[in-house]
Amino acid sequence: MLATSVLLSTTGAAAAFVGGAAPFNPQAAVERAGGVHMSSVGRNTNIEKLQAGYLFPEIGRRRNAYLEANPDARPIISLGIGDTTMPVPEHILAGLSNGAAKLGNKDTYSGYGAEQGNGALRAKIAEVLYESKIAADEVFVSDGSKCDIGRLQMMFGSKVTSAVQDPSYPVYVDTSVIMGQTGEMDQAKKQYGDIVYMPCNPSNSFFPDLASTPRADVVYFCSPNNPTGAAASREQLTELVNWCNDKGSILVFDAAYAPFIKSDSVPKSIFEIEGARTCAIEVNSFSKYAGFTGVRLGWTVVPKELTFADGSPVAADFNRIMCTAFNGASNIVQEGAMACLDPEGLAEINKLIDYYMGNAALLRSAMEELGLKVHGGTDAPYVFVDLEGKSSWDMFSKILEDAQVVTIPGAGFGPGGEGFLRLSAFAPRASCEEACERLKTAMKPN
Repeated sequence: MLATSVLLSTTGAAAAFVGGAAPFNPQAAVERAGGVHMSSVGRNTNIEKLQAGYLFPEIGRRRNAYLEANPDARPIISLGIGDTTMPVPEHILAGLSNGAAKLGNKDTYSGYGAEQGNGALRAKIAEVLYESKIAADEVFVSDGSKCDIGRLQMMFGSKVTSAVQDPSYPVYVDTSVIMGQTGEMDQAKKQYGDIVYMPCNPSNSFFPDLASTPRADVVYFCSPNNPTGAAASREQLTELVNWCNDKGSILVFDAAYAPFIKSDSVPKSIFEIEGARTCAIEVNSFSKYAGFTGVRLGWTVVPKELTFADGSPVAADFNRIMCTAFNGASNIVQEGAMACLDPEGLAEINKLIDYYMGNAALLRSAMEELGLKVHGGTDAPYVFVDLEGKSSWDMFSKILEDAQVVTIPGAGFGPGGEGFLRLSAFAPRASCEEACERLKTAMKPN
C-alpha cells in the first residue's frame, strides 16, 4: 500500500544528496510532499553524515551538466574514473563464452555455486598469482574488491577504529561512516572524527610516518595507490606489517593495481612480506587489468593465522558474511577468470597493461612538458599532478570548460589530495594523445 511505502520526492532526493537533514518529522514530511503520505521510518543517521554524493557519480553529474549547457562542444575525453576501454581479449573472452554456453546444455548447466567461489578457480588464483604462498581455501572469490571492502566492514562492525591513507580511495572512509565507526565531519579539516588519517604526500614519499600514527583497529592501505600512483617498497611494507603486528591491528591491503608494477623492488602482494599472515587481509580484482570493470570478478585472501582478540579466526567470520550476504560470483564470469590465469590469458593481460602504461607515459610527459611536478604513472595507471597550490576543483572545472577533458580533483580523495589532479590512463590511445594536446593548451602557464 502507498501508506507503507518509502517514496522519495524531488525534495527528499536533494536532502538525501546534501545530507545534514533535521531530525525526521513524519507530519512535516507529509506537508513537504504535498499531501503524499511518507513512511514514519527515520533515516539512517550514519548516512546523513556523508558529504554530498559519492565522488565518481558527482564527476559524471558535472560532466553531464556541462554537456547540457554546451550541446555543441567537441567530444569530451575522459581521463577521470578508472574505467577500462579496451575490449576483453580473445582467449579470456572465449572463457566467458564457454561459461555462457555451458548454461545452455543440460549436461553442463549449473545453478548456485559455492559462496566462496569455484574450487578450481580458488586453487588457480593461489597457485598462479600467489605462487602457492597462500592456500586455495584462504581465497574468497567475489564480484569485486570494492564490494568486498563493504563486506569486510560489515564483518568488523561499528565498534572498530579505522586508519586510511590521505589521500585515498573514498570507499574506505565512506563505508566506515556508513557502518557508524566515525564521528561527524570537521568542516575545517574536512576529516571525520574517530578516523585516523595517515598523511601520504611528496614530503614523505607517499608513505605514512608510522611512528607518529595513532593505533587503529583496521588499517586500509592501497599499493600501488589510488589516486597517487605511489607504490610502496619492500622495506616500507615490511615496516607496515611489523607496525600492525606490534599494535595488534588488522591490515586490509588493496592490491587491485598490483599487476601494473614494473619495479623489481616493489612487492605485488602483501603476502610477500614476512609476518603478513598474522595481520593482513588482501583484496584484489580482475577489473583493471583484464577489462572486467563491467564483468565483475575479484577476491579476498584471509589467512588462517589471522585471528580476532578472542582467538577466533577472522576467516570464519568473513565466510559467514559471504554466505549470508552473497550468493557467489557468476558461473560465467568465473569461467572467464579461469581463462585469465591460463598462459594465453596472462599474455593478453600483460599486453593490456603495456597499452595502458603507454598512456600513462604520455600523460606524464605532457605534464612534465608544462613544468609541473608529476607522481605515479610508472608502477600504476594513475598520474598525480601537483597543481602548485591551485584548487583541484577549480582546475577540474577549467579543464572541462577549456579542454573538454574530464579529470579527477585530488580533493575528492580526502583533504590530503587538495592541490593535486588525478589523470587516468584508461583511455583509447588516440583519445589519450588528443587529451595531452588539449591539456598542454588549457594548462599552459600564463
